[in-house]
Formats: sequence, structure tokens, C-alpha cells
Amino acid sequence: MAKITSVSPLAPAAFPELPVINGVRFATVAAGVRYAGRTDVMLAELAPGTTVAGAFTRSATRAAPVLDCQAKIGTHSDAGAAIIVNSGNANAFTGRNGIEATHAVTSAVAATLGLPELRVFSSSTGVIGEPLPHERITAKLEELKAALDPGGIAAAAQAIMTTDTFAKGSTTDVTINGKTVRIAGIAKGSGMIAPDMATMLVYIFTDAKADLSVLQSMVSALNAKTFNCITVDSDTSTSDALLVAATGTSGVEVTEESVGFMEGLRRVMLDLAHQVVRDGEGATKFVEVFVTGAYSDDDANTHAKSIANSPLVKTAIAGEDPNWGRVVMAVGKSGARADRDALSIWFGPHLVADKGWVSPEYSEEAAAAYMKNQDLVIHVDLGLGGGTARVWTCDLTHGYIEINADYRS
Repeated sequence: MAKITSVSPLAPAAFPELPVINGVRFATVAAGVRYAGRTDVMLAELAPGTTVAGAFTRSATRAAPVLDCQAKIGTHSDAGAAIIVNSGNANAFTGRNGIEATHAVTSAVAATLGLPELRVFSSSTGVIGEPLPHERITAKLEELKAALDPGGIAAAAQAIMTTDTFAKGSTTDVTINGKTVRIAGIAKGSGMIAPDMATMLVYIFTDAKADLSVLQSMVSALNAKTFNCITVDSDTSTSDALLVAATGTSGVEVTEESVGFMEGLRRVMLDLAHQVVRDGEGATKFVEVFVTGAYSDDDANTHAKSIANSPLVKTAIAGEDPNWGRVVMAVGKSGARADRDALSIWFGPHLVADKGWVSPEYSEEAAAAYMKNQDLVIHVDLGLGGGTARVWTCDLTHGYIEINADYRS
């Protein structure tokens, strides 16, 4: 795995102080899954009655842990639950060995914690195509059990990292009927990011009480506007997984009408999604692509992702070049409806193209100065309707090549 020598320039100033979520305990350990002396396994134990919802990669080459989670996620039980995650090895493209390794880990966790195996969810992230040395994980389960701690979420965020340059966490409180509900989450992801639900793993915990159908409906709806709207390199991982666990320990029940809770969950999910982009491999710029005036929201999303995924657009951003011609190209190739003579483009506040032609107000000097900012907005108006979309991406630098050229070494 490529050596990460410095923290992304787009990283937050510090890891946030995440609250204890009653009903969740964490533990981490260095199991030597791929590298010696590196914390690489995280265990989260969840209280009885916890509901767990999720979203997963739709890759045709999904990893064994993803398939196992998908098979379990729609079931409800009053028993406790657990999440076990390893970094360094994705347990993907490993055939029957991958299925057996996943079962070996989840069954051992179930036995160690006294849980039904159906309530043990696992994730693996790292190198694809190498058998998972699952015995190194199972050998550490008693040590993990003994170390379980309600305050261990920050260490858990560290343990799931691969090429990440910083641990990712987010939290918020919401008030429901005068009572406080807490939400806290962690994520990992830096490259192979274009979720279709990168290598991206996300775990969010709340002390709210929620029926499985309610929680799953919220997660699916919010995922479409958060994690499914980011891209680092247009590559969808075999291992993307998002799990949201509601322990119910606050006694505050959320329903389909709980707008405040859904907004709080949205904030945490979007913050984590943005942090993944800010840690994009080699990234120096964080970019919002905002599309308006499309024929439909779906068309707007198609255009936005075409712009955000374009290597030519992304390298121009890296070079701080206000090359709006590359944005025109990306719109034209997307396959969604567009009219050259209705198209307008802004870089931040600067109108650079107006209804199919360079704006009379365009100043190359002003646009170039804007492109030196770390946070950028590219706004495209199609002039065709009311469709809108927002997608977040980063630039493409030589650092991305350096990280990925020797990823397995």
C-alpha cells in the first residue's frame, strides 16, 4: 500500500469530539491483517433492540462481506448486534475463500459476544484479490471484547483507514419533543470513490429509537443526495458500505414525520461525504458542481457527474486554469439533454459563458484568481427547465498517480 506522507491540505483542523452514543461500545486492535504494528480491526458492539439499516455498492463484483451484509440487513431482531471491520485487505475477488472467511469472522464474533450470527455485520477494505487471513482477526476477538469502551469511536475511525490521510468523524444533536437525540458517525475513503448505492465505508450511530422500515427509508433517501453525489476518480468500489444503527437507548422514537431527525442525519452524512472528497487521493481542491435549468433532476445529476468525473476538467482545476471549454465538453458528452445556445457557466461568482457564448463580462484575470481558492464552485445552467443537482469532487493531481501506481507494494 502506498505510503501517505502528509495530511490532505483540505483536511479539517482536527478530528471532532464525538459524543458517547448510549448502547454502542468500540474496540480496536492491531491484528496484522496486512501490516505489522498497525491498528487494523474495529469492533462495535450494539445494544439489544438496535435497528440497523444500510446501503451498499451495486458493483457487479461486490466483495463477500458486502453480500453477507445485504443478506442480513433487512432482518429484525431484539438481540444485540455487532459490526466488525478490517483494513488492509478487501476480501474481494476471492471466490469461495472470501465467503468462508466472512463466515469465519462473523460466526466467531457471534460466539464471542453471545449474538446470533445474523446480527453480525462485517466489512473489509484494502487490496483486492488476496485471501483474507481471517484467523488473524479471530485470534484477537477476546482482546477486542475485553477492550470494548463507549468512548472508543475516535480510535475506531483510525482503524478503518487505508490510503486516508485523516480520520473522518461527524456529529450533531437534534431535539425531538423536548428531548435530545445524538447522532455520530465515522467514515473512511480516499480513492476508488464514485459510490453507486468508494473504497468507502461509513458507520453512523444514534440513540434514537426507529423501526427498521423507517430507518431504512431515511437512509436510502439521504444516501441518494449525499454519498451518491460524491466522486474522487469515477471508480466504484467493490466494498462500499453504509450502516446506520439506532440503539433506541434515548427512548425517543422517530417516525416518517421526524423531519428534525432526518435533517440531523442528513447533516452528518453530508459532512462525512464531503470529508471523503477532501481526502481524495492527491487532492488540493474541493469542488462543488451545481447544475440548474436542466430538463429534469435526473438530467441535472447526469450532467453534474459528467463534469465532476472528467479528467480534463479535474486537471484544469488542479492547474488553476479557468478552462470553461472543458465544462462545455463534459456537458456535451454526458448524454443528457442540452442546448449549446442555452448554456451558461459560472466559476464562483464569475459568469464565463452566457447562453452559448463567452460572456462579454468575462475576465480571464478574475477567473484565474478565483481558481486559486481551495474551495471552488462550478455552476452550470442548462436553460431548459427546473432540474437541479449538486455533486462534489476534487481535482486530479500527480499525487493521485503516485498513491495508486504502487498501491499493493
